[in-house]
Amino acid sequence: MTEERASDFVLDLISQQVLEFGQFTLKSGRQSPYFFNLGAIDLGDGFRRLGSAYAARLRGLEYGFDVVFGPAYKGIPIAVSTAIAMAEAGQQVGVAYNRKEPKKHGEGGVLVGAPLAERRVVIVDDVLTAGTAVLESASLIREAGGDLVGILVALDRQEFVEDGSRTAVESVSERLAVPVESIAGLSDVVRCIQNDPGYRDTLRKLTSYQRAHCQVFE
Repeated sequence: MTEERASDFVLDLISQQVLEFGQFTLKSGRQSPYFFNLGAIDLGDGFRRLGSAYAARLRGLEYGFDVVFGPAYKGIPIAVSTAIAMAEAGQQVGVAYNRKEPKKHGEGGVLVGAPLAERRVVIVDDVLTAGTAVLESASLIREAGGDLVGILVALDRQEFVEDGSRTAVESVSERLAVPVESIAGLSDVVRCIQNDPGYRDTLRKLTSYQRAHCQVFE
């Protein structure tokens, strides 16, 4: 991913208030100077741009895959918009996702969409914190006979897990034995705003947070 593309993606997320700055309490209880929520995208053109960003990153990674899998719930519109963007570029891929609860009537089951057996699958999601949704999705894919070949998230928070030796992305990648990539990382966010005087106080808080909790890329 080029710095220019990552920067364009970050600036688009800021414009849509997907990426917000302030003081936020994370699920872990940690205080963060920024918050990332792809659920803030609620217009068709926003989803179009989001799918295009995921599709472009996947093309750059050159994964061979047949199905895009979106973990419930936020991963579902990501998978759909990504597949649409890929189709517009001439590449047809299937879309699959899971239900939170198994359906006991109709077709039943927990999986919806394209069959996974003997197919190469990429998981797309918003962000990795503990990686719970991605790990559950990986288990479902493999139980269905799919071949998980990679994972792509929008933002890598680049935060270390509890033992402090690895980031969440590195931990999930090692656990599942597949590459985990992102469209942008916290370092890209810092780079995007570092020359804007309007973000001077935000930049100070972000860099302090990086030093305390994150892997820092020069």
